[in-house]
Amino acid sequence: MRTLHVNKENISNILEDLLKRSPNNYDQYAEAVQAILDDVKAGGDSAMFAYTEKFDRCRLTADTIRVTEEEIEEAYTLVEPSLVEVIRKALVNIRGYHEKQKRNSWFDAQPDGTILGQKITPLASVGVYVPGGKAAYPSSVLMNIVPAKVAGVEKIVMVTPPDREGKVTPATLVAAHEAGATHVYKVGGAQAIAALAYGTESIAKVDKIVGPGNIYVALAKKAVYGHVSIDSIAGPSEILVLADDTANAHYVAADLLSQAEHDELASAILVTTSERLAKEVPEEIEEYLKTLSRAEIIRKSLDSFGYILLADRMEDAIETANAIASEHLEIVTANPFEVMTKIRNAGAIFLGEYSSEPLGDYFAGPNHVLPTNGTAKFFSPLNLDDFVKKSSIIYYSREALEAIHKDIETFAEAEHLTAHANSIRVRFEEKEGEDHE
Repeated sequence: MRTLHVNKENISNILEDLLKRSPNNYDQYAEAVQAILDDVKAGGDSAMFAYTEKFDRCRLTADTIRVTEEEIEEAYTLVEPSLVEVIRKALVNIRGYHEKQKRNSWFDAQPDGTILGQKITPLASVGVYVPGGKAAYPSSVLMNIVPAKVAGVEKIVMVTPPDREGKVTPATLVAAHEAGATHVYKVGGAQAIAALAYGTESIAKVDKIVGPGNIYVALAKKAVYGHVSIDSIAGPSEILVLADDTANAHYVAADLLSQAEHDELASAILVTTSERLAKEVPEEIEEYLKTLSRAEIIRKSLDSFGYILLADRMEDAIETANAIASEHLEIVTANPFEVMTKIRNAGAIFLGEYSSEPLGDYFAGPNHVLPTNGTAKFFSPLNLDDFVKKSSIIYYSREALEAIHKDIETFAEAEHLTAHANSIRVRFEEKEGEDHE
């Protein structure tokens, strides 16, 4: 990790460095992804099966692409009962948190004859992409399916790559069943996104696609946006720890490593006012790397995108955290709640030394699908609003419209939209004629 002093030039360079990890910078793969999307759109199942055989070395048919009840039952026998129990405990917390996000339709009736409101309707169908193989994360299955289920989405379609034998990762299947997926298909990559976006003979088109994936999946989601809605274009994982001299270096180092182990593009940053912490954390990291299983990945991540940033004042440290707008932000200071009130940009905020980031990944309840690459400045975590749509409701009685119809006509004519003005005017032509008599 590089240790730098907080100043405008260093922060600007770091931001530029971090943005290099964005999927928007991998357009060299866009042409190949678009070819897959076009092929599946035109060829349906046959193209989807051909790409599955090419990339996953698995031959599927219309009869075998959908996961059966028997396969789900088999998955339960292959997953440790203790993990199933933990999944169920986590589900209680995740479901409970998202139920608090529910919003109801509302209507406001006034004595003048107007009714305004908002009608909230769940999406009819959602596709959930789940990576397979070594990148199989049942926690992400829960985080993507549960808010859709709580929102009232009736059809929740999960897609995930099969192995060469046509099997799906057992823990992924168990998590999907526990969370409430209604359909599970054995297909991954850009071809899965194409199937969800356009539909094939076996997989019906959905209204929205959510869930993380590799660069091909990210670019495919970007390309189909407009045909369907999407959650976001997810970038590599990142953590920023904002700490003062009260922080425990042993804990801080462990928390930084918890994200650096995701992949070589992950980012781990410590922003601190403590020279002691800046010195001790790298030493603690070196000790941890002697025993951690993904030490090689962690080292590459820290060498490329790991920083220790020393600030003279906590105000400067907070300003730096807001500029970076990290996916995960841990605040480990004497008064983390006070510091939290000054944070504007972060995907998820963890307060105090016993609220480390993995708590949010697995168990606490808030969604772990978070904005990355600085997009926390304008995006929010995945939530119930991602799975509903809102319609405005407008009702005016004749009396209510008559009181203001000339105002609308004036506005429309000022914009030279005479048909707009006429649409209002014709409703009172008879009255206007009577007034002239």
